Amino acid sequence: MAALGWLTPRRRSATARSVLAGEAAAEAARKTSAADDDAALLTGTSEEAPAEPVFPVAGDVRAAAFFDLDNTVMQGAAIFHFGRGLYKRKFFERRELTRFAWQQAWFRLAGVEDPEHMQDARDSALSIVKGHRVSELMSIGEEIYDEYMADRIWPGTRALAQAHLDAGQKVWLVTAAPVETATIIARRLGLTGALGTVAESVDGVYTGRLVGEPLHGPAKAEAVRALAAAEDLDLDRCAAYSDSHNDIPMLSLVGHPYAINPDTKLRKHARARDWRLRDYRTGRKAAKVGIPAAAGVGALAGGTAAAVALHRRRR
Repeated sequence: MAALGWLTPRRRSATARSVLAGEAAAEAARKTSAADDDAALLTGTSEEAPAEPVFPVAGDVRAAAFFDLDNTVMQGAAIFHFGRGLYKRKFFERRELTRFAWQQAWFRLAGVEDPEHMQDARDSALSIVKGHRVSELMSIGEEIYDEYMADRIWPGTRALAQAHLDAGQKVWLVTAAPVETATIIARRLGLTGALGTVAESVDGVYTGRLVGEPLHGPAKAEAVRALAAAEDLDLDRCAAYSDSHNDIPMLSLVGHPYAINPDTKLRKHARARDWRLRDYRTGRKAAKVGIPAAAGVGALAGGTAAAVALHRRRR
């Protein structure tokens, strides 16, 4: 499927598109966060807990937490799991499923967000949902969460989010996934809401266009900044969590940045700034980035090499 040319007007600067995407995500998140306050929380004992007993600060309502989704809260990428569910419901043909499967395999093996693969996946998904009703995709999204996503939540990251909730703070997902999908995941986890990529709809029907650009990289930071202004939050008292160096702009906004299952570039950046680390891929807990999780890093490196070799052969 060829890349779609309608994503964003060429005359807009990247910064302007990021601001537009961020503001749209913040507006969508605030509209949905108040719905269904009685959503069920996950139960059970968490395997991890925040390392700092004085953080988050209980009762600090001007603080909040922002969590990246893919490979931070959930193993793999939400957009790929969503694509699998749509294929099962015959939204597209087998050749497109093969494409989704390859993209998911790359993400799982490399452990990083490759912009080329992520953009390709978003183009495919947007073209597939064009002409469908938003309510239809929301209903299907609930089913897909149960089928493909619920068992992929990292218990350790979930415990960190719960610590903020227990302290009386709001917790938001911040992701390039469609805001509807992100909102479902946030609700199922008992979180406040979600900032996600906003797809345009008219009279409840998807047009096949985005508002701004995908909520990725700088656009995430813009979304967090816009939401913080609307919610009267003090970003110096807020926390952000991510696995990817693409989210350094978002992590740098807050006073409490955390690297979760970090890729190599984020690990290096976090080490230089003494940011906190949690790596749930190995079952080992490191209080500081300087304490390595050697076994997990070695296994990840081997998987990355295999994925790169496979990718080159396919080209």
